[in-house]
Amino acid sequence: MPSLTNPNIYTVSRLNAEVRLLLENEMGIVWLIGEISNFSAPVSGHWYLTLKDSRAQVKCAMFKGNNHSVSFKPQNGQQVLVKARLSLYEPRGDYQIIIESMQPEGDGRLQQEFEQLKMRLAAEGLFAQSLKKTLPEHPRCVGVITSKTGAALHDILQVLKRRDPSLPIIIYPTIVQGSEAAISIAQAIGCANSRAECDVLIVGRGGGSLEDLWCFNHEIVARTIAASQIPIISAVGHEVDVTIADFVADMRAPTPSAAAELVSRDNSNKKQSFNQKQHQLTNSIRYYFAQQKNQLQQLQHRLDKQHPAHRLQRQRQQLDELTLQLTQAMQRRLMLLAKGVSQQQHRLQLRSPEKQLSAQKHQLMMSQHQLCKAMERQLLDAQHRYARLVDKLHTVSPLATLSRGYSITQNEHGEVIHTKDQVQSGEVIVTRLAQGDIRSTVN
Repeated sequence: MPSLTNPNIYTVSRLNAEVRLLLENEMGIVWLIGEISNFSAPVSGHWYLTLKDSRAQVKCAMFKGNNHSVSFKPQNGQQVLVKARLSLYEPRGDYQIIIESMQPEGDGRLQQEFEQLKMRLAAEGLFAQSLKKTLPEHPRCVGVITSKTGAALHDILQVLKRRDPSLPIIIYPTIVQGSEAAISIAQAIGCANSRAECDVLIVGRGGGSLEDLWCFNHEIVARTIAASQIPIISAVGHEVDVTIADFVADMRAPTPSAAAELVSRDNSNKKQSFNQKQHQLTNSIRYYFAQQKNQLQQLQHRLDKQHPAHRLQRQRQQLDELTLQLTQAMQRRLMLLAKGVSQQQHRLQLRSPEKQLSAQKHQLMMSQHQLCKAMERQLLDAQHRYARLVDKLHTVSPLATLSRGYSITQNEHGEVIHTKDQVQSGEVIVTRLAQGDIRSTVN
């Protein structure tokens, strides 16, 4: 039998702890799409839920420090995109994920795709400042790649007309929204490069939602801009809108109107040069910040894995579970006690003197009733027997014989006279009739 001190023999606690470390260290951050079910938010402020699809499910926890940043209230049945790390709840050995951020599936999916493509292209060096082409100081011709009916084209033409009416403009119309927009924009950039008519290109459109601007976040547009031999200014949306095209382009303009100002001459060429340098510096800072942010995220992830807060979060989750178990145990105990009290009350009621007195009173009433019935039956029977005896006595009574016309003769001593020898002349005799009697003297 192997010794219990053998390092190859695990305890359950040690096994679960090492499996948790493997999950957290090896898998890192994952993005997950699923449907919410079994959502609960106990008083501790943490969220517990299950994410599922048509064939599987996984338990999740989102702690109070992270769920404060969620802008909506999760509901059962809602599709969401979460950023999470894998873990194991050691007390039960349950595999789970710890959610760090949560978004509705539509917005979250686009944002995730944006971040993934940005990090991949940045890793390839497509955002490097060394690849940026310098804009011509005095463009001979400007190309505009946008919708021919959009507000962006109108704004660009208005600015160029005001600042430099003599500057030639070539419009390469394209669609800037929808599923085919990315290919259309890439084809327009390729067309402008093959025709080589312009010194600089403005690529963009007016503002809109993330979905409206999504065509400028496609990889085909990014790589086409990077491969362009003509310097490109990205002018997509408003100043707050940022797309992948902005990072790849040689220059980013906050608006289409600002892009037109960058390529047009005015009375102050120094200002244009300053603006260009300023935008280059801005792009360099953006690129530097993107690199630093990526490095910070990696360091933050490494730090998070060692952070005491993770252990505290696990203990909080365990506390929530123990609180729930305690509540359920107390409820069961109270139910058992209430049931016992109810049974004792029932037994007490069965043994109550009042109830026994009531039962005996009822029994007494029944006995009295039975006694009365018995007395009535005995009286009735006696009456019947008396009537039969009276009738029988009447049948043999001398009076009955007298009533039929017969009579009885007695001497003065009351003796019944049966023969004539019993009387003497001059003796008084009494003859009894049915009604009355007759006194006679014997002659």
